[in-house]
Amino acid sequence: MSSAPASEIQKNFGEWHDRAYEGPVEITRYGRTTAYLVSAKLFRDMWASYRKVVAVEELSDSDMAMIRKATVESSEPFNLSDIPDIEETPDAPRMG
Repeated sequence: MSSAPASEIQKNFGEWHDRAYEGPVEITRYGRTTAYLVSAKLFRDMWASYRKVVAVEELSDSDMAMIRKATVESSEPFNLSDIPDIEETPDAPRMG
């Protein structure tokens, strides 16, 4: 992964923009990571797999009603181990 201070990114944005196609660019300020510059494709891939965590207490009554009504269209028993990890899916985004 490339890394550069924010001032360098600002001075030579075109060059760093092109490097973002090769992989994420770490942007630092005063020696600390403050942001990353990524290609649009990588961003879309990451965003597609983004999941927001919500505490049960934050769910509305209508959310809870939908969960209660949910069914699994299968006569076979299942458990969470039946669900593949994202790394095991054929179209999982590859980082790095």
